[in-house]
Amino acid sequence: MVRKVVLAYSGGLDTSTIIPWLRETYGCEVIAFCADIGQGEEELRGVEERAYAGGASKVILRDLREEFLRDYVLPTVQAGAVYEGKYLLGTAMARPLIAKHQVQIALEEGADAVAHGATGKGNDQVRFELAYQALAPHLRVIAPWREWSITSRREAYEYARAHGVPIEWSTSRYSRDRNLWHVSHEGGPLEDPDWEPEEDVFLWTTDPTRAPETPETITLAFEQGVPVALNGQPMGLVPLMEALNALGARHGIGRVDLVENRLVGMKSRGVYETPGGTILVEALRALETLCLDRETMHFKQALALRYAELVYYGWWFSPLREAMDAFVKVVMRNVTGEVRLKLYKGNVWVVGRRSPYSLYREDIVSFDTVGAYDHKDAAGFIRLFGLPLKVHGLVRRGLRGEPRAPEERD
Repeated sequence: MVRKVVLAYSGGLDTSTIIPWLRETYGCEVIAFCADIGQGEEELRGVEERAYAGGASKVILRDLREEFLRDYVLPTVQAGAVYEGKYLLGTAMARPLIAKHQVQIALEEGADAVAHGATGKGNDQVRFELAYQALAPHLRVIAPWREWSITSRREAYEYARAHGVPIEWSTSRYSRDRNLWHVSHEGGPLEDPDWEPEEDVFLWTTDPTRAPETPETITLAFEQGVPVALNGQPMGLVPLMEALNALGARHGIGRVDLVENRLVGMKSRGVYETPGGTILVEALRALETLCLDRETMHFKQALALRYAELVYYGWWFSPLREAMDAFVKVVMRNVTGEVRLKLYKGNVWVVGRRSPYSLYREDIVSFDTVGAYDHKDAAGFIRLFGLPLKVHGLVRRGLRGEPRAPEERD
């Protein structure tokens, strides 16, 4: 028996079909929860109307943009997490946030179940349901795409229209997900990994070949790993991200075409647009090169790979990720300063960086200055550092029966 269910509702075809299907199949009350994570006014327009038309008893819309950037995007960026070297995890970071609030609403409303519109082939079903297990394991989980007899989106559209849902048939060839961090594109002709994406794929970024002919230089300021100002103007996270997105999109920055390994075992092809995020990641990495010592930086790089896997796999609410965050928070304490970047035709590169906590010492590194570094110190260091190689070389020569020099015989 299911009396009341909270649905993660996007307002699109799938979840608009799910509302009447839940009522018809389970005879239950349906609360539609829609999270605003920066998908834009166009996607949010008409959400309440469609939900109520489908039979929802209540529609709850929450603006989660600030929380999304502060508690999900920033920790992931600070950790340096990038999945398989390219994917900046836009969808993967958003799902646990949506699930968290969905569970909160279920507890507040006395619901006994939660539901989502993810298909049985993708990663999102795992991300939603692992979050449910971590936060409210007693709630029943309903995944209609794994239960119903609907086999295509055309059938879903016909079902929704037959149940009075005012939704229009999309002529798009692609399946998309959008938030304040990125836009993802899958499906349609993109399922052929040898097909070159046409311009109708991209919704956000300018074709790099048509981007402005003049480079644009910007300055991004950080305090303890958090971006706080753009071009000298202090800004909050949401307006700053919106500004970086506009800059990056204008210059064609942040396009990625990736064949990735899904958690469920198959390979899939995704095309991503992450204009502002690409700039932010490049800037923070540049500042870290000044402020982090070698051993910390190298350990952090190893941690980043595991962090990316945890986020991609849906293990956001795991003890391991929380422990990693504690490490990264300590690492970020001195990552404060400014980075200058140049934007031009799909590229972003660092042209300057400075920090009051910089470990870069010109009096040590300069070829022209006699300072705190004594060249003579290198001789003893090299002998000790290479001692294992020397011993190995001596043994190898001895085993080969090669004559050894007098100084080697002792």
